[in-house]
Amino acid sequence: MDKPQARELYQLHANMCQAIADPCRIALLYELGGGPRNVNELAEALDLPQATASRHLKVLRERGLVTTTRDGAFIYYALAFPSVLEALDIMRTILAESFNRRLEKAVTQ
Repeated sequence: MDKPQARELYQLHANMCQAIADPCRIALLYELGGGPRNVNELAEALDLPQATASRHLKVLRERGLVTTTRDGAFIYYALAFPSVLEALDIMRTILAESFNRRLEKAVTQ
């Protein structure tokens, strides 16, 4: 891969990471792991105002992490890449390990 392509890939990577850099958006992605949902279902499941859920779903849609399908008056959101949940799970594992290391270090001091 040449340098301009690598830079573009790094920029796309950073944009995707920015999309998941919010706890609400992470929660929305996990909720969508159970299958397509409309904004009202997602807002209710996560105890969020509908406007907040919509705003975060817009970011996820713009970054290509969710897709939409219209069914009558409803728009259903779905994961564009279910493997994103695997990436989030890997990050949780890393965070848990980091937390445990800090705990062990604090106990031994």
